[in-house]
Amino acid sequence: MSKIQRAILSVTDKTGLVDFARQLSQLGVELVSTGGTAKLLRDSGIAVKDISELTGFPEMLDGRVKTLHPKVHGGILHRRADSGHRASVAEHGIEPIDMVVVNLYAFEKTAAKKGVKFEELIENIDIGGPSMIRSAAKNFQDVAVVTSPSDYDGIADEMARSGAALSKETKWRLAQKAFATTAAYDSAIASTLEWVGGDFDVSGFERKAEEGLPQNLRLMFHKVMDLRYGENPHQKASMYADGTDKGVAHARQVQGKELSYNNIVDLQAAWDLAQEFDEPVCAIIKHTNPCGTATGALLAEAYLRALECDPVSAFGGVIGVNRTIDAPAATEMVKLFLEVIAAPAFDENAKSIFAAKKNLRLVEVPAGQLKWVVKNISGGVLLQEADRRKLSESDLQVVTKRPPTAEEKRALLFAWKVCKHVKSNAIVYARDGQSVGVGAGQMSRVDSCKLGAMKAQLPLRGTVAASDAFFPFPDGVEEIAKAGATAIIQPGGSVRDPEVIDAADRLGLAMIFTGVRHFRH
Repeated sequence: MSKIQRAILSVTDKTGLVDFARQLSQLGVELVSTGGTAKLLRDSGIAVKDISELTGFPEMLDGRVKTLHPKVHGGILHRRADSGHRASVAEHGIEPIDMVVVNLYAFEKTAAKKGVKFEELIENIDIGGPSMIRSAAKNFQDVAVVTSPSDYDGIADEMARSGAALSKETKWRLAQKAFATTAAYDSAIASTLEWVGGDFDVSGFERKAEEGLPQNLRLMFHKVMDLRYGENPHQKASMYADGTDKGVAHARQVQGKELSYNNIVDLQAAWDLAQEFDEPVCAIIKHTNPCGTATGALLAEAYLRALECDPVSAFGGVIGVNRTIDAPAATEMVKLFLEVIAAPAFDENAKSIFAAKKNLRLVEVPAGQLKWVVKNISGGVLLQEADRRKLSESDLQVVTKRPPTAEEKRALLFAWKVCKHVKSNAIVYARDGQSVGVGAGQMSRVDSCKLGAMKAQLPLRGTVAASDAFFPFPDGVEEIAKAGATAIIQPGGSVRDPEVIDAADRLGLAMIFTGVRHFRH
């Protein structure tokens, strides 16, 4: 193993860099660096040579050109065992570079920023970084390429044990990781630019809606963790994340056992439902279906109202809320056996209360919602936009002789939000701000009506009902009226709509059509 004598360091993510660079310097490695990285090292008392001293050229074009130079890539790419290569670099005064420590401009995080300008997006496409990474990875037998701060400690330890050298096995592992890094980076750029428009202010570059979904689907994620197993113990499973820092895949677990595959699936369902509301809300999820959802002036009130819907099913459930969990909410939640609680944050008093249940998983989720839904099929995948459609006043069409009262209308809109997150066929009975009965996943809609009423623990008289799709026959409306509900919200669109409306009028129900369907499979 040959000693590493010279390293280039140029990173966007500076986590752990100073300690790593200091360890390299103490092992006798000469450090060469660029811009902000060089300044950080110098300010930390570490000797470092500017890249311009190596190349003889200043950084140019607002930093677009720093390392694109033969003295950099020749130093990386020449094969040490090839006499012709050695003679060539010697002739041109090119010094060997034995290690490349590079991570890339945060393109995906920039792309994920709300309202990002097109110019900023383009300037966050790294050119020199991927070039150095690929050069070093190609010449892995002679050059170590380090693309992740998570590798710093292991590399420093191995070098300390072996006289500043790294084994070929380590260099090969690092090269594999490097090529995966540049592949993911290029994929993110290609996918983003194919979709540019939408959230981006890119005057003249907007994608037209009729162009549809991307021609090429690129899915690049990095492993966050291995899970104990998948939906069942005989299935292997892992969790992967994208390059942003948002959403469930980037959640921070602050307490409890490790998350399971099923926990994470339910956690996503709870989080999605909680994001539907502006007011404090609590969603209790069991097997991806909400067994209780409610709003309240405070989270503690929202939780207790959600629990009233189906306290039996809530046992062992997953909770999602849209506010920081405080002590009053924690005091109530800790009374029930729960698997996971997901929130934007937990205050210190809440954490102290939950600490009594050490296995209870507390998860802080950074703001972020699904944009796309991908489902596997044999030989390929299905891709669709996430269902983020919200109703506007113009969507609502009263189709019965009796319009809903103001109280009924508020309850109908609440029930509609919950119903959107229930497996089809879905019926939700509710009052204003509280689910009362949930009929989920039945093969016939009338059975969902019956099941929702059967599951109700609170009085159904005076409730309203939401249906995720139209009623094919009047029998569903008749079941809802029999249960005691007084108003219905549904998409409409059945060939038997006139019969369904007549049944509602005959039974004295108010009915609103939305023109929007929310199937969930």
